[in-house]
Amino acid sequence: MKKFIKYISVVFIAGGLFTSCETTELDNRVSPNDLAADQADPNLLLNSIQLAYMTNQQVLSDRAAELTRIDYFFGRNYFNQLPGNTLNGVWSRTYSSGGNGAGDPVSIGILTNLQGLESIDANTDVDFSFHIGVAKTLYAHSLFQLADFIGNAAFSEAGNPVEFPAPNLDSAQDVYAAAFVLLNQAESLLAAEPATQGAQDLFYAGDTDAWIKVINTIRLRSYLNTGNIAAFNSIIAGGDFISESADDFQITYGTSELQPDNRHPDYAADYTPSGANIYQSNWLMETMLNNNDPRIRYYFFRQVGETPGADADPNEEELACSLVVPPQHYLDGGFTYCSVPNGYWGRSHGNDEGTPPDSFRRAAVGVYPAGGKFDADLFRNGAIEEDEDGDFEFVLDGDDDGTGLGLGAGGAGIEPIFLSSYVDFWRADVAISSGDMAGAAALLRSGLEKSIEKVQSFVDPQFNSGALLDGTTFDATTGEIITAEFASSLVPTGDDNTAYIDEIVQEFEDGDMDDKLNVYAEQYFITLFGGATEAYNFYRRVGFPTTLLPNWELNPGPFPRTFLLPQNEVINNPNLTQRTDLNTQVFWDTNPASPTFPIAN
Repeated sequence: MKKFIKYISVVFIAGGLFTSCETTELDNRVSPNDLAADQADPNLLLNSIQLAYMTNQQVLSDRAAELTRIDYFFGRNYFNQLPGNTLNGVWSRTYSSGGNGAGDPVSIGILTNLQGLESIDANTDVDFSFHIGVAKTLYAHSLFQLADFIGNAAFSEAGNPVEFPAPNLDSAQDVYAAAFVLLNQAESLLAAEPATQGAQDLFYAGDTDAWIKVINTIRLRSYLNTGNIAAFNSIIAGGDFISESADDFQITYGTSELQPDNRHPDYAADYTPSGANIYQSNWLMETMLNNNDPRIRYYFFRQVGETPGADADPNEEELACSLVVPPQHYLDGGFTYCSVPNGYWGRSHGNDEGTPPDSFRRAAVGVYPAGGKFDADLFRNGAIEEDEDGDFEFVLDGDDDGTGLGLGAGGAGIEPIFLSSYVDFWRADVAISSGDMAGAAALLRSGLEKSIEKVQSFVDPQFNSGALLDGTTFDATTGEIITAEFASSLVPTGDDNTAYIDEIVQEFEDGDMDDKLNVYAEQYFITLFGGATEAYNFYRRVGFPTTLLPNWELNPGPFPRTFLLPQNEVINNPNLTQRTDLNTQVFWDTNPASPTFPIAN
């Protein structure tokens, strides 16, 4: 059902009307470089809208993951690390055009091309309802996200530069209301099952029923934010939302390195001839390691089996913080300041060190969701060989221990947006707030089952299940194997999965309310790895988990309740004034002001 991102052409509408004209009157002549709305290719306009939306999801997911410790956040001061240009690209791609992060580096945009589609549809006998329905769905979700991340957004005066050259921003409440109307319009168009007219649907190959489920799922996440439980439950009762893996809303990547590079961006960053370039979150890796999470070997690929300062000697050159005495607030909380054992080599929240020569040491992204390698303890691979004295020994083979071009699944991963497992966690959230702990436990179980099944469906085609590991016992005089340990033993079994889920659910059931929320939130954040946009909303709305690592800095400034206004818009729009802090709270964020909330900050 899903498609790889392929080479896609895009086109934009310029002002003016290009017609044949023989008059010499200058007022009647138009530049041949201008493209009229009714001359643009609707399929290319939809391509541009989809690519702009995809790129925005990449950016927003990354920023949300960094703030909630699902990914690593660089910097000891939140305000300094989140300047006004942080969301410049997201803003421009939503309202006009900006750079593409999902394929070729072309300019792409949402609103201007949606308006172009509506103009074409109004001036032709061809029905482009499919294009407009999909575009309005993506635009509506984008508006919700801008309101959530910034606290307000443009809508009523957006996309009308003649009348509103400097649009005022609408309140987040008004933006939410407008986005719900857009979803209603999109549903009305798509419910009629219009023809695709040759459109390249990069998500569902023209399946309008799937798009209706996306629309309802966007409503679910928005009702969850605003606390409209009655509306949330009404959609659940209707059953027409993303509830199975086959419904999942995700960006699907390919394996092409050039023309275009359609690999998962994290794979492209980590699987290079010069090693890995991304640092993974110590909090996430340690939490999964301590709980023996069966997803950990899919999420992360370790290049070494030990970490300086944890289960190996400190190393000032490769991991400088392994020699540092942690600050008092880390010691008081018992937090991991620098090193997670077993080669889970990452960084803690706020680490602002430079980049040492550790690109062939640090943990890289794995086979899920980035399309990398399955972690099969390659640093333990080897063979039993006879030495020069006639004795036998186990000799490690380090030829394929690290990352590199084309290794693993070649980047054929996904960027999750809405997965069925996410929705089960949302339902559990509602059950907890409603006092239905039994229902919450059942939904927590269901969410974990769906998450683990999906994660473990990702395959590393280069995984050698028959590789011999150094835990193998053998006769040193004959070389005869006594007990073999193969890489296949590292693949979690169904029993492993069940035992893990049972333990988590039992921990949830046995805990008090804070314990329940911590268990739930930890598992929700782990499940959101790779598509973490909603984690930022949850953390501001609920304040859990309280087990997150603090910033390296004791006083990093208040936790960002929203981001600054996009600086490019502020510079070019005289009606806007940039904020001086990150303390503005979205209307649905009714918690105490930072720094007293969230607790972990």
